Amino acid sequence: MLGKFFKKKDGNKGKSKALPPLVDLNQNPLQEGDLVEALRYDLGKSRIVIEDDMVYYESVESGERVSWIKMIDAATEFQKVKKLPS
Repeated sequence: MLGKFFKKKDGNKGKSKALPPLVDLNQNPLQEGDLVEALRYDLGKSRIVIEDDMVYYESVESGERVSWIKMIDAATEFQKVKKLPS
């Protein structure tokens, strides 16, 4: 009887939300190898790296990697990075 109160509601069953585009705060497109100034996680100057079909920001100074998903700004859905000139 309590089961009906604890069932998960899956209103989006079969539907998947598309991932936001890989663009910086100014809507500049980003791609592998680009240098950016990361505005989160104290990464500083970072390079975009793709490994095993995953996109990462890799800090030039520390080598630390953060997934691009963690860098999405909730308000704009853009990346919390600024593209640096090549």
